[in-house]
This record gives sequence, C-alpha cells and structure tokens, in this order.
Amino acid sequence: MTEEKKTQDTPETETPETKENETAETEAAEETAEAAADESGKKEKKSDIKKLKNEVESLKKQLEEEKTRADETNDKYLRIAAEYENFRKRTQTERNNIYKDAVADTLGGLLPILDNLQYAAKYSGGDAEKVAEGLTMILSKLPETLEKMNIKAFGEAGEKFDPNLHNAVLHVEDESLGENVIAEVLQCGYLYGDKVLRYAMVKTAN
Repeated sequence: MTEEKKTQDTPETETPETKENETAETEAAEETAEAAADESGKKEKKSDIKKLKNEVESLKKQLEEEKTRADETNDKYLRIAAEYENFRKRTQTERNNIYKDAVADTLGGLLPILDNLQYAAKYSGGDAEKVAEGLTMILSKLPETLEKMNIKAFGEAGEKFDPNLHNAVLHVEDESLGENVIAEVLQCGYLYGDKVLRYAMVKTAN
C-alpha cells in the first residue's frame, strides 16, 4: 500500500524525445515570431516608402507651382522694365521737344526786334536822331514782345525794397525818400511767371 502511493506521487521522468519535442516547439514558435516580426517590418517599410513617395510628389508639385509663380513674376518684371524704358525714352524725347519749342518760341519773339534793329542801322544813314528814334520805337515794342512770352520787367524807383526781387548794390541817405525804398534802378529785373529770371539791380535809400 505504501509502495503504490509512493509510485503514484513520484513524477514521471522526462525522456529525450520529450525534450526534443519541446525544443522543436520552441524553435517553431521563435520562427513564427520572427516571421511575424519580419512581415510587420516589411509592412512598416512599405508604409514608410509610400509616405516618402507621397512627400516627394507633394514637394515636386510645390516646386512646379513655385517655378510657375517665379516665371510669372519674372515676366511681370521684364514687362515693367520694358515699359519703364519706353516711358523714359518717351519722356526724354518730349523734354527735348519742349526745350526746342521753348527756344523756337523765344527766338521767334526776338527775331522781329532783331529785324528792326537791322533796318534802323541800315536806313539811318548815320543820322543820330534817326537812330535814336528807331531805337525808341523798337524799345517801345519790346515789352509787348516779352509779354507774349510771359516775361515781365520789374523794378521802379520809389518801390519798397524786396530782397526776393531786388539786388541792392548801392545805398544812399535821402530824407526826401521813405525808409528802405528804391532810390534808383540800375538794371531792370525780369520775371517768367513767378520765377525770377534776373534780379533788379538797385540803389536803396535810408
């Protein structure tokens, strides 16, 4: 009775075949795990490659869009540069034409005076009175000619001295004249519109 109980409680002894089976099962499990890991790694790599491809395609698309915008900007710049160059040339031409027209208008106004001076010199016959008479006539028409060109003479004795218009070169004390007035005009001044072409040279008093 005691021997049977002992026999039943004693664990079975492992045989070599049992160990081989366990080893085979372990190796198979490891292989299965490795295969699963490899398969998972392959899937992750495929996913990463797909993401990279998508990113590359997106970058290519952005690059093309930026290139298109850059080309459009460059075209706009070239057009603006060409328009500016045309404007500059046109403005220069207009400026030259304006200058030529101004010179032509000025000379056109002065030529009659020159003609009259030549006539006076030619037909005076050396007579001083005729020469003086001719010069007086020419000078009387000069303000009208200048007025047509928008040029006005200024500077009169008795006027108040204005440093913006007059250039005082002499000074005199004269009780008969007011303070800081023009006693004598030595040379007339001229205005073109509001622009001073020449300051009047004057003698001031007091």
